[in-house]
Amino acid sequence: MTRLAVRWVVFLSVLAAIGVAGWMVYDRVLNLEVSDLSDLDSAARKAYLNTHKSDLDRPPGEDNTPVRFVVNAGETGQQVADRLYELGLIRDRRLFRSYVSEEGLTIEAGEYTLRQTMTLREVAATLQHGQASELLLTIPEGLRLEEVADLAARGGIAPGIDRDEFIALATTGSFDFGFLADRPANATLEGYLFPDTYRLPQDATAADLIQRMLANFDAKVSAEMRAQAVAPLAPAGSAGEGRTLYEVIVLASIVEREAVLAEEQPTIASVYLNRLAAGIKLDADPTIQYALGAPGDWWPQITADHYTSVDSPWNTYLYAGLPPSPIANPGLGAIQAVLNPADTPYFFFMRDCERDDGSHLFAATQEEHLNNYARCTGQ
Repeated sequence: MTRLAVRWVVFLSVLAAIGVAGWMVYDRVLNLEVSDLSDLDSAARKAYLNTHKSDLDRPPGEDNTPVRFVVNAGETGQQVADRLYELGLIRDRRLFRSYVSEEGLTIEAGEYTLRQTMTLREVAATLQHGQASELLLTIPEGLRLEEVADLAARGGIAPGIDRDEFIALATTGSFDFGFLADRPANATLEGYLFPDTYRLPQDATAADLIQRMLANFDAKVSAEMRAQAVAPLAPAGSAGEGRTLYEVIVLASIVEREAVLAEEQPTIASVYLNRLAAGIKLDADPTIQYALGAPGDWWPQITADHYTSVDSPWNTYLYAGLPPSPIANPGLGAIQAVLNPADTPYFFFMRDCERDDGSHLFAATQEEHLNNYARCTGQ
């Protein structure tokens, strides 16, 4: 090979090396992993943004369904970008991080509602204003109005809910729901504060919670159930006058307080319906507890002496028929039990002392009931 040829080979090799190196530099700028973006200077970020400028205003999809997206405290930009990408809310993780960094945006922890139809710019802008996280409040079945108020206002779970305001609104407040129309004059919302777990905004008030509880009752107690409610308040095939939804709720509240096991609710309901149909007093212990309840002990223990000594219209040992109002807020199961009771001959029940698991011994006659009582007490 001549000296001139050698020089040409060397020259071309140098050009090739420069070209490869240049391409590698270019490729590194345009194809950085997310973890490398924090090391880019402003010029490099701008170069990447300029190259993908059209993608900033191109939504990643056409589905307009709201997507709940939570940014947790302490999450990195990379983690946020990864999750946005996995949910189909952005097209390009690298572009998202470059844009946020170059624009000097700060992603705030909080809860957001996003859509695939939002552009990257819109997503980034939305993530600057976190919505306050929701509160979870669980109201168990069988609590009376005051207990619901205590629970809602307890320990600052929902700072905006005031106990006294809750009780005042549930006692004298006005709420526009058709199912409240058949309540007696001056009736409270006892019985209608539907037990459930509620998702509340941080700034929820007593009125907000009551509105949600009544709306939940409206949704759960169906039109078909309300139609059943106005049928005779007695088992199928027996005599009975017409009834109201309010009366169903009154009886359901007693069933809720009596039944420990959910599967016994229809049987307990049948006992009370049989007694009502026969004109026999209900003799329900929880009604006396309701009459005696006071702050600190809303459901006090009672004795046989209370059956005759507590002169209250809620004492179903002294007064026949239903008490004047619900004694608690029943769940859906207790309401359904009153509407669809078991078909039984029972008129009596007592705690099953042998099983001691919350179940009851049922009896059709007083003699059977006394035998059950003697077996448990030894008398």
